[in-house]
Amino acid sequence: MNNATLQQAVEHWHFVEPLLAPPQSESQYDRVVATLDQLLVLIEDDESHPLSTLAQAIGNSISIYDVEHYPIADVSPYEVLRYLMDEHRVAQDELPEIGGRSVMSEVLAGKRPLNMEQIRALSNRFNVPVRVFV
Repeated sequence: MNNATLQQAVEHWHFVEPLLAPPQSESQYDRVVATLDQLLVLIEDDESHPLSTLAQAIGNSISIYDVEHYPIADVSPYEVLRYLMDEHRVAQDELPEIGGRSVMSEVLAGKRPLNMEQIRALSNRFNVPVRVFV
């Protein structure tokens, strides 16, 4: 990074910083979530979009607020997976990260645990911390 790039970052930081800092109130949280929603519409599913890194950083700051203000109760990994599938309207056959249909059925029934490879893939897919599946 050269001095000109750093200078531009300094000059525009007051616009960017509120997006990256974890929200300190519910109203800040709502604004940051709305901004992320707008950004995701702009990016669509293009992970190579220049703003995808910004979206990920904003998502991380939202996650920090969520962890502090909305602690997740002890829930089994398969219940978390079911919830995320419902929220994202993802069908069993749309999760090749898990494996075939029979594996998926066993995982969702709580009969088969997720392995670390599956957990990492699901974490990336749903943009949630790995710990929600552990």
